[in-house]
Amino acid sequence: MKTTLQFEEIAMLGLAIYLYSFLPYPWWLFLALFLAPDIGMIGYVMNSKIGAISYNIFHHKGLAILLYLAGIYVSNDILQLSGIILFAHASFDRILGYGLKYEKGFKFTHLGEIGKKH
Repeated sequence: MKTTLQFEEIAMLGLAIYLYSFLPYPWWLFLALFLAPDIGMIGYVMNSKIGAISYNIFHHKGLAILLYLAGIYVSNDILQLSGIILFAHASFDRILGYGLKYEKGFKFTHLGEIGKKH
């Protein structure tokens, strides 16, 4: 099942890259912004609860899709870019096994415990 989920996330990352190709931005910008959603980890400086909330906001695919669709609706390339970057990054993280976080700590995700063999 883990492999199936990883292939699904690879397909979603591919979709994000495809959608980015329609935006008027250079490819280096995609690479430069790709890790930007990890800014959500800053919340862990406060505590695990705030860290999980901030991390999950920046890694929530539903929010990414809403941003992208809002960008299409209002013809705003920056909103579309933001949605694509969030979506691509979240897919990449999930390929690596980093899911949405639980409040009990960074390594506890909806995909299982990070570092634990499944």
